Amino acid sequence: MQASQKQRMNAHTLNNAASALGPEANLNPAQVSSPSLPLQGITVIELGHSVAAPFAAQTLSDLGAEVWKIEKPEGDDARRWAPPYLAEASAVFQCLNRNKRSVSCNLRDPSSLQALKLFIQDRVDVVLQNLRPGQVQVLGLDAENLRAGKPSLIYCNIGAFGELGPMAKRPGYDPLMQAFSGIMSVTGEEGRPPVRVGPSIIDMGTGSWAVIGILAALLERKQSGKGTVVDVSLFETAASLMTIPAAQYQGSGEVPTRQGSGSKGIVPYRAYLCSDQQYLVISAGSDGLFKRLASVLGEPQWAEDPRFSSNPQRVIHEALIYSLIEARMLQRSSSQWQQLLDEAGIPCAPVQNTEQLLDHPQMAAMGLLQSIPDANYQTIGLPLRLNGERPKSRSPAPALGEANAQWQRMTDSILRASQHTSEALTEPSQFNIADYASNHRKTTP
Repeated sequence: MQASQKQRMNAHTLNNAASALGPEANLNPAQVSSPSLPLQGITVIELGHSVAAPFAAQTLSDLGAEVWKIEKPEGDDARRWAPPYLAEASAVFQCLNRNKRSVSCNLRDPSSLQALKLFIQDRVDVVLQNLRPGQVQVLGLDAENLRAGKPSLIYCNIGAFGELGPMAKRPGYDPLMQAFSGIMSVTGEEGRPPVRVGPSIIDMGTGSWAVIGILAALLERKQSGKGTVVDVSLFETAASLMTIPAAQYQGSGEVPTRQGSGSKGIVPYRAYLCSDQQYLVISAGSDGLFKRLASVLGEPQWAEDPRFSSNPQRVIHEALIYSLIEARMLQRSSSQWQQLLDEAGIPCAPVQNTEQLLDHPQMAAMGLLQSIPDANYQTIGLPLRLNGERPKSRSPAPALGEANAQWQRMTDSILRASQHTSEALTEPSQFNIADYASNHRKTTP
């Protein structure tokens, strides 16, 4: 069958299936009452687990896309990354999978796999996957196979080290990439063991790059009608975060070292201990800001000292100027210094913990911590606003297999409709959905 014939068949099949299911076929019930979002009408399949792919898919769902999360019968491993829990799954899983539908199925079952492939051909705009290297090829769910029958499909691979080079087949996780990329070599304090940046910056950064690539591909498809294969990897993200240290190394020939709370090349630019044993970060890297800081600290002559009068000189003599500032900062509390520095227009911030962040009035003012319908917890929302409005969380992370019944009806309808439009599908196919105790009951990890 020619590709154009397949595409006409798929379009006809989809129309028949959608008609059979009614107008709600394309809408998540949680989306129906939501304001218009830029990705409404876009359908995404997430063949993902852990952090990177779920975070990317959640971002797309926050922007209005309909996301179907395809899980193995026992579910995404992140469901059991606990304690702590939120509701009946791990806190990690709950904060990375809102606004999605979960389908649990065994993709090694031929009829289940066939149903998924037909669903992708008929309904899906974007496939997003971060399975182990080679797994999608074995299942025939790789970009080459799926786009052969649907050239408009956008396919995003989230890999570990990327598909090329000697590390291509190796698995990767956030801490491994922080180590391999050199991030750990510039994080923490000299003379101490390597430390990992606390948040999953590599996973979440890679998810963000995946979203950027997918949005670019959607724009390109609107212009050309053709889909795109988007490739991102944890390694590429980690390497890109080393952009400044890499440039500094090329400029100096010296391997960058750990700077604690500071930053190479800018002085003063770090945290200081105050009399109340709290830390305050001060960023006074320009000469004008340093002059003001010297006055606030009661040492205006520092700004005229040739060793401190310009940033390059302060970098050369950073050990001396830091020791002088540290002694002064111990004379007042963090809050007292913050008030004085704020009045002088000098950028500063206290080192807060998670509780202090969530309780701060700035979080409430920006509406970042969002309540979720039918959930007894909150999550941090999408860090952007459109026309002054932050996209709202519409539904909590789904229970495992929560959408199995709906998926069954939809795939059955698509299969029935296809039998009337193609001789290639002459025998009924039963979708072997994994019965995971109950279609509507959350499982306890």
